[in-house]
Amino acid sequence: MYINTVSHYLPTEVIGNEYFTNINNLSNEWIVERTGISERRKASPDENTSTMAMKSVESLLENIPYSKNEIDLIIGATYTPYDTIVTLAHAVQHQLQIPDIPVVSISSACSSLLNAIEIVEGYFAMGKASKALVVVSDHNTAYYNEMDTVSGHLWGDGASAMLISKERQTDSDMEIKKLITGGAATSGKAIEAVVLRPNHRGVVMPYGRDVFQNACVYMPKVSQQVLQECGLTINDLDYLIPHQANHRISLNVINTLGIPPEKLISNIQYLGNTGCAGCAIALSENKDKFKKGDNIVITVFGGGYSYGAMLVTV
Repeated sequence: MYINTVSHYLPTEVIGNEYFTNINNLSNEWIVERTGISERRKASPDENTSTMAMKSVESLLENIPYSKNEIDLIIGATYTPYDTIVTLAHAVQHQLQIPDIPVVSISSACSSLLNAIEIVEGYFAMGKASKALVVVSDHNTAYYNEMDTVSGHLWGDGASAMLISKERQTDSDMEIKKLITGGAATSGKAIEAVVLRPNHRGVVMPYGRDVFQNACVYMPKVSQQVLQECGLTINDLDYLIPHQANHRISLNVINTLGIPPEKLISNIQYLGNTGCAGCAIALSENKDKFKKGDNIVITVFGGGYSYGAMLVTV
């Protein structure tokens, strides 16, 4: 499989740490030390998960290497949907006006990006599609409890879109060499640690330490696994894009893997935790700096728990 192009969309409103200092007395220094976050983006009142997704698709279409009418599969991913019936993928299909193709929306929390791409892999393998659009979007500020001093300051909004084809389309395509995902709901306090229950208050994280510990185990482990299954070692890795949950988690992951900080790609410092869109946004933000032959690992960990890693070669 090949990533033909990737794009992203970010709301314009920037929320600095002083906002949380004013409402719940968390200092800028405390938030930065604990999370690495200095600011994040917040969707405007007339934006939502679907509109942000559609903005990212509009940007994508500016650099599409083939007609949009050749897209024969749309996969949407979010855990913060605007509408649970007219799903993210349906909204995008309506925007594109491409009828009679498979349209699926999924959620596996913050690791939904890789599960979405894995669904594409399955459709390609069955011969049911050859050119797919994957859209990831999370409107965390629509669901969070900003007064929550444990997790209210973590969240940001954003979206990303990518085109994936079964066969190479251009010389600039990035090849997906290997993709591994797994559920880890049997580990630790998986089904209690991070929850978003519609009939209760917003996102809550009563067991953040458990999330931290498991993320720091699963992300390096699956990153090594995806490299090994392609006959590569950690020395062959040029860049690592981990899920943007907490900068301390990312630093722990690279320390475990034994890779230098310059190989870490991170956007949590200025975007916050953008959920399942975070890694795709980072890939889009940095696409111009990647060189031919670079090996990039995207690794994710989501509440629930779930995890995964994908090796991409430029």
